[in-house]
Amino acid sequence: MPEQPQHHTLSVLVENKAGVLARVANLFSRRGFNIYSLAVAPTDDERFSRITIVVDVESAPLEQITKQLFKLINVVKISELHPDDSVERELMLATVKAVAGARSEIIELMDVFGGKIIDVGHGEVTVMLAGAPDGIDACEDLMRAYGIIELQRTGRVALPKLERLAPRLRTVAAKSA
Repeated sequence: MPEQPQHHTLSVLVENKAGVLARVANLFSRRGFNIYSLAVAPTDDERFSRITIVVDVESAPLEQITKQLFKLINVVKISELHPDDSVERELMLATVKAVAGARSEIIELMDVFGGKIIDVGHGEVTVMLAGAPDGIDACEDLMRAYGIIELQRTGRVALPKLERLAPRLRTVAAKSA
């Protein structure tokens, strides 16, 4: 069985300026680094954007990738997001053949995965699903049986998981009189 590519997710905070994404993509292209997924959007602070890059570390060591990214002037911060310590999501839109007998099966499949039918035609439907990449992959595989006409996925976005431990209560030592 062929070995699966080893992917790592990088969250790159950059200055929100024209051309930054092009410079990041150009860096990967020049160095021959394989990008598996790329998503970018402004953050809550309009001065910055967050680029989520899923890279194949078989094409280049992760350390080399981060060193090259830090050389770019507009890069502010780079964080590696381990799958166990982060929340990853992706969006899929797909137009699927939906003949009369299959339409109810597709609706049921969307219910199981938490997706929605967002457009309906005479012989096809367009579905939307947002979720973890593995769930999107599973749904996409099942949809192939109906005949995918068009498919678009956003690429992964990710953030670190939140701390779940309750803050420790500090004990106050009693003053001795």
